[in-house]
Amino acid sequence: MTISIIGIGLLGGSFALAVREKYPKATFVGVDASAVHGQLALAKGIVDTILPLDEALAQSTLVVLATPVNTILSLLPSVLDQLPAGATVLDLGSTKESICALADAHPNRPQFVAAHPMAGTENSGPGAAFKELLPGKNLIICDREKSHPDSLKLAEALFSDIGMKLFYMTPQEHDLHLAYVSHLSHVSAFALGLTVLEKEKDEQAIFDMASTGFGSTVRLAKSSPQMWAPIFDQNRDNVSQALADYIELLQRFKALIDDRDVPASLDFMARANVIRRVLEGIEKR
Repeated sequence: MTISIIGIGLLGGSFALAVREKYPKATFVGVDASAVHGQLALAKGIVDTILPLDEALAQSTLVVLATPVNTILSLLPSVLDQLPAGATVLDLGSTKESICALADAHPNRPQFVAAHPMAGTENSGPGAAFKELLPGKNLIICDREKSHPDSLKLAEALFSDIGMKLFYMTPQEHDLHLAYVSHLSHVSAFALGLTVLEKEKDEQAIFDMASTGFGSTVRLAKSSPQMWAPIFDQNRDNVSQALADYIELLQRFKALIDDRDVPASLDFMARANVIRRVLEGIEKR
């Protein structure tokens, strides 16, 4: 089996490292716009060789699109055009509705599997990839009924074999849910980081005063803008609604603080504490 990783970053590289451990006879081909990333991926053993896209596609059993979502939209039609008969292409994008709509318009749609591993860190590039990123995490597959049974079976087998938990939903459900549980937290972290930087001009003071709580809350602000700006754009309607809901609650909380309404403030936070039970329940699954 020859697996081509298009975009050898955190997700693509971690996928390759995890699959390589389970499928030691597989050959991994890397395609990346950055020559530096390509050399680093070779040095880390993520891929066996680096090739131009056309050459990689010609010999692939499986093509993994692990680029930012705007690049996935640019690449997917030509990849489906050139994909060998019987081969499969899957994407790892954090949005799904636009990508799936584009795939639906292509005659080779059955060779495509729309996937999203629910895993990541604030770091990027092949240097950030590690084989333990994906095992134990959730994997969402969208529109599985539109994929050829062989392509779907291959994708499911690879993700299951590396220890991921498989879930299925429509692209619309995916983008709505992710706007609240993933995309909104990144918007919040970016805004929080900028709020502190604009208020506290002394960076050393920020470092000295920052608690572990601040560090964990703002950690996502270190994420790649090149990756997240296209995500916010492709899922803008859902992200905008999530932001509106969040801003409304922030304004309500601000009013409680301004009014020194301690009982109402306590109730507000106690209701939010329910998230602890929800998260603990998820961890026990």
